Amino acid sequence: MQPRNMSMSGVVDLAAVKAAGEAKQKAEQARAEAARTGKPAGGARLVYDVDEAGFQQDILQRSTEVPVVIDFWAEWCEPCKQLGPLLERLAGEYAGKFVLAKIDVDANQALFQQFGVQGIPAVFAVVAGQPIPLFQGAAPEAQIRQVLDQLVQAAEQQFGIVGAPVDPAAAEPADAPAPAGPYDALLEAANQALDNGDLAGAVQAYKNVLADDPANPEAKLGLAQAELLSRVQDLDPQQVRKAAADAPGDVQAQIKAADLDLVGGHVEDAFGRLVDAVRRTAGDDREAARVRLLELFEVIGADDPRVISARTALARVLF
Repeated sequence: MQPRNMSMSGVVDLAAVKAAGEAKQKAEQARAEAARTGKPAGGARLVYDVDEAGFQQDILQRSTEVPVVIDFWAEWCEPCKQLGPLLERLAGEYAGKFVLAKIDVDANQALFQQFGVQGIPAVFAVVAGQPIPLFQGAAPEAQIRQVLDQLVQAAEQQFGIVGAPVDPAAAEPADAPAPAGPYDALLEAANQALDNGDLAGAVQAYKNVLADDPANPEAKLGLAQAELLSRVQDLDPQQVRKAAADAPGDVQAQIKAADLDLVGGHVEDAFGRLVDAVRRTAGDDREAARVRLLELFEVIGADDPRVISARTALARVLF
């Protein structure tokens, strides 16, 4: 699962969205594995039928290996019936330079809203977890090819993502989403509560999953998001920031400001503020700042370079 609540749009990751350097590293690893095994990186499918769970679990990960073009469509949409087959044909012609994810907007309203789609057909891309609007409407084929060429070029130049050659004749067909896992229904309910702003319900739902599966990564991430949003929803940002500026030694003021920093997308500021609070305090105050910092690490994700850097800084001031 990647960061998903619109209130958190400034946070790169609720860690779904990786930095370019990390994306390049993953792409290089995928290509090395493909060379070792003789198989295309990430599988040989060119077209996916995707629901919300599949997008969070599979498509975001695929986007670190190959550009993912997203076709938002609906059964009642006549232009969609023209554009969809064209995009599928082009996915075959491009033979692994991008993959196509088809999303039925009637069945996946949360994704429709998350991308800010104004009308359909609408085509987006996701590269290294980052959404990129491409075009709206049934554009001419020549224009679509030009857009796809630019996407492929940008993915390689900016992220080192080039996909892997796929023989269209041997590519796996698109199919329905994978069967639900043991916690999928509970996680979907929790995710829906989070999207709807029912933070208390989301917190409890994620805790219910973790009670039986303490290591569940999606539930841990969702819980960290929901708890963070719960903490900041009633704060007055101006008042909190003034209090933090006026009293650098007030740990609770710094903790509240760090929460607001993170929600606003200022990840390094949030981490730096709490590392500094740990450095200048002792006893219960130091422990409170340290624990909150660890909680914010959960929101961003352990593999994020900013978390790794902040962990190093925290170790320096602790030891």
